Parts: sequence; C-alpha cells; structure tokens
Amino acid sequence: MVRRLGCTIAIILLFSTLIVAQTQSSSSTKPSASAAAMQAAPAEAETFMRAAEARLDDVGVKASRASWVQSTYITDDTEALSASANEEVLATTTELVNEAKRFQGARLSSVLQRKFLLLRLALSAPAPNNPAERKELAQIGSWLEGTYGKGKYCPKTGPFAGKCLGQSEMEEAFAATKDEAVLKDLWIGWRSFAPEMRQRYARGVELSNKGAQELGFKDTGVLWRSNYDMPPEQFSAELNRLWEQLRPLYLSLHAYVRSQLVKKYGPQVVPPNGPIPAHLLGNIWAQDWTNIYDLLEVPGKDSAIDLTPVLQQKKFTYLKMVKTGENFFVSLGFDPLPKTFWERSMFVLPRDRDVVCHASAWDIDNKNDVRLKMCIQIRDEDFRTIHHELGHNFYQMAYQNQPPLFQGSANDGFHEAVGDTIALSITPEYLQEIGLIQQLPPPSKDLALLMHKALEKVAFLPFGLLIDQWRWDVFSGKITPADYNQAWWNLREKYQGVAPPVARSENDFDPGAKYHVPANVPYSRYFLADVLQFQFQRGLCKTIGHLGPLHRCSIYNNKIAGERLKMMLEMGASRPWPEALYALTGERQMDATAILDYFAPLKIWLDEQNAKNGAKVGW
Repeated sequence: MVRRLGCTIAIILLFSTLIVAQTQSSSSTKPSASAAAMQAAPAEAETFMRAAEARLDDVGVKASRASWVQSTYITDDTEALSASANEEVLATTTELVNEAKRFQGARLSSVLQRKFLLLRLALSAPAPNNPAERKELAQIGSWLEGTYGKGKYCPKTGPFAGKCLGQSEMEEAFAATKDEAVLKDLWIGWRSFAPEMRQRYARGVELSNKGAQELGFKDTGVLWRSNYDMPPEQFSAELNRLWEQLRPLYLSLHAYVRSQLVKKYGPQVVPPNGPIPAHLLGNIWAQDWTNIYDLLEVPGKDSAIDLTPVLQQKKFTYLKMVKTGENFFVSLGFDPLPKTFWERSMFVLPRDRDVVCHASAWDIDNKNDVRLKMCIQIRDEDFRTIHHELGHNFYQMAYQNQPPLFQGSANDGFHEAVGDTIALSITPEYLQEIGLIQQLPPPSKDLALLMHKALEKVAFLPFGLLIDQWRWDVFSGKITPADYNQAWWNLREKYQGVAPPVARSENDFDPGAKYHVPANVPYSRYFLADVLQFQFQRGLCKTIGHLGPLHRCSIYNNKIAGERLKMMLEMGASRPWPEALYALTGERQMDATAILDYFAPLKIWLDEQNAKNGAKVGW
C-alpha cells in the first residue's frame, strides 16, 4: 500500500467540459470585457497554479509527518496532531478548489487543464466548506484509523490464551492453526472492536458526501470513480468487464478449494455446494488463501517453494530482507534507496507502543524522504510484501522531478501493480540466482507453483472488487447505516462465495475490521493492480524476449526491462494512464487475459479435478 497525503492524487480523465467550456463566438469585432478576461486568464491561471502547488506541497508534507507519527506511535496526542494537520490539508485544498472555479471557461494549455482537474479531485474524503464540519471530518478520520490501529483481541482459551493479538499477531495466529474452533474464536474476536466505529463512520460518509456535492459530484463514490480517465459510469462497466473475464477462473479455484476443505472439516462445517465459511481460508479477511495450501492435493506440492524455513535457516534478519528487495531494483538500473530510508523507516513491531502494522510505503517530503512502515516477520509472505512495498518507494523517487500535482501514479492501480510486478519476478530462477535455493523445480512441478500463486492472486480478485462496491452504495445511499453489515455479507457471498462462520447482525460492523474502510482508502486500485501486474509482467517479458511460460519469467538483473519500467515510472501522473500503459506494454486497454495466460495450465487441471470429483462450480 502506498501512503502519501496532500498532493499525491490519482489521475483522471481530462473532460474538457469540466474545466474548459467552449467560448461563444461574437459578431462584434471588438472583444468584450469577458473575452478580454479569457485572454488574460492563462497567465493568471499559471500564477495561481504555481502558488497552489506550493501550498499543497507544504501542507501535504506537514500532514505526512504528523500521520507518520500517529501511525508509528498511537496516542491521543498524536491522533490530535494528525487530525489538525489533516484538517489543514482539507481546508487548503477546499479553498484552492473553490478559487480555481474562476478559471472555468478559460483557454488553458493541456498541462494546466490537467492540473486543475487533478486539483478538483485531490481528496478521497472531500471536506465541506463549513469550518466546523471540516474539522469534524478530519477528527473522525484520525479517530477511525487510530481505533483500528489499537484494535486487539485477547483470547481467554486455546493456544493463544493470555496474549492480546493486534493485526500482525492475528495474521500470524491464522497461519499457525487449522483448528476450526480456534479459528472461529479468532475470527469473531478480531471483529469485536469494529462496532464502536459504526456511528462515526456513518457521520464521516455524510460529511464527505457533502464535500463532494459542493465540488459538483453526486456523492463521494462518483468522485472516486472519476479518477480513471473515463466517465464514472464507464469505469464501473470496465470493472465488470474485467471481472467477467476472470470469474470462470475464480469459480474453478473456489470449487476445488471448497472440495478440499470438505475433506478436512466435513460437510457439517463446509457446505459442499454453498459458500465457504470465511474463517477457514487462512486469513482474517479471507482475501488470501495461501495459508491453506498444505490442505490441498496438488501434484508436486512437496516441491513448491516455501521461503519461510529457507529464510530462517539462512539467518535472514529484517534488514537483510529489505536489502534483498532493494537489490532487485538496483539490478534493474535504479539508484539505491537513500540513507534516510534506513534511518527513518519502521521495520519491526515496537514493544513499547501501539502502531499500525499494516504494511505501507511512504513519501514524506515529495523529494527523497521515502520510508517503509511494516512489522516484518521472517517469513515467505513478508519477503514478497517487501518487494511490493519497495515498488511504491522506487515509483515515488522516479516521479519526484514532476510538478507536485503530477507526483503520483498514472492511476492508483498502477502504484500497487508496480510492486506486485516485481513480486511476480520472485520465481525459482530468481531465488536460485540470489542463493536462496540450489535446484530449480522441473516444469512438471509447475502446477504446485501456480496453485500457490493462485491462492494469493486469484483468490483476492473478488475481494478487491467488492469493498468499493459496498462503499459506492454506502455513499450513494443505496445502502443505509441500518443495513451496513447485511449488505456487506450479501456482497461477500455474491462475489467471493464466502459466508460468516456465525450469524452476524447490525450490532456488528464487519467492514470496519478491514483497515482500508476506517482509513478511507479507495480499494478498486487493488483489483486493478491484480489485473495490471500480470499485464505489466507479460509486456516486460516480451520486451526481454522471454520464450518460456509466463510464470517462470523474472526480469531480475535485466537493464532493458529496467529502462522500460523506469520510463513509465518517471511519467508519474503527467499523462493519461493509457499512455503510461502503452509506454510499458504497447497496449492501451487493461486486459485480464494476461492472468488467464499465466494460470492457463492450472485452470485446465482445476476443471479436470472438479469434474472428476463431482464438485459443483458456484454456490
């Protein structure tokens, strides 16, 4: 996850009707007063924008520093400081957006047009003009994120009794047991702190919608969907198009995994033709299923590479884990991370205070103060996560010479996809080259490698889609506060085919147990990243002339791939995302067929197994 306040914003379509109105022709040969003002506007607009970017940069850096302290040292004081800094960002941005309205209708350069539109859509939680409401929204945002960061569950029985588990420890606990009763207790317990968020979350939605409406949007969800170089309704259709491409692959995986879980837990726990109980998929949100890999019958499973024991046997430290990730980018021709990265990042869970352990990459000063915030454990998952998060940091450094409003990714899915593309290059070939394994598994063992990757990537796809489906309906009012939880589980079943292990009610607020909801982070970016990373990988592998299976291609130590990647990263948000996509892949449309290409051998095998076992596809 990338984290940046202030000027980092997603790129959106330059609808000329939003910024530049057609000037009316006049039969008079003498320019009118308004026409004269139009002619003078470009110079004035340039001056305004230069000052606006400087102000946004200043308040953004202050807010980034305050937010960093709040996330790495959670107290009432740091929460208040972060809220105050965020309020200043909201106030400044709102003021500038309102001032910029006077340039509507002016004939501006394409660069200025783009900046004015980016300014208009700069906030994921736009604030109302009313100062008291703006302050309230900032306070709600800081409180929600702080409440999540402090969230813990202390089991009274079972193997984790006597321990209080935050997010990091809870993820570790889910990976450590297959006991159904223990998993159910942990699953329920993790959601126990979320209900207190419900009322303030609903108020935040109300205030954010008011701010969006004052900017000319129907609601905040429409504003979010305007960030993708197309009208918001077209973006919704685009997500559906991509999902329909991918749905058959997910259904095949779901059916096979469910049949294996029936063998483990029995049909009285796992309905053979119904949704999978969410607590049995190895992850507190059921978004990543890799922790149940050992329960699946897959040819060559014993040859699949689990890096956890390897990293531990080779005495990897958290610093060596991060250094290894850095070396990947250096091998492509990127400069090393700055000295301050190593001095100011948070790599491990402190023992003396509450922190937000959710891994994130930070750009503090829009220059070279990039940081990683993560509670690193010496395990396979964190090794890959580090490669992903450093992708954000190297992206941030690549576009630092762009103007402030262009210091962002081509769209927010690009930022997530870059690091994931690097993680896709953690192939057996890469691991052998850096000395983590001695022998390459033969191609006959590839089904095991593909299954492990599918439990991470394919399993995530519907989860990545549904979170914003829920929030867009919340913002629009289609889902009311009285139905928050029921609507959440309706979507979980519709898209993921999972169900809660126990009955849930509106006394619960299960969406709040996922960081991105209380933190107000748009989530469609992660679904797009899941699509784009494979498209990036396929494009880069074609560039370097790779002829083997896509899942065995690594761009490690390839300067040609590095140059192609760097060229795209340096563009930042200065051009529409189709141009950035073309620069990297030679394609201008997002295309999920790269995922289908990657997992094609596994899809054939899954369908064969489901037919042989009589496993129903769907629920």
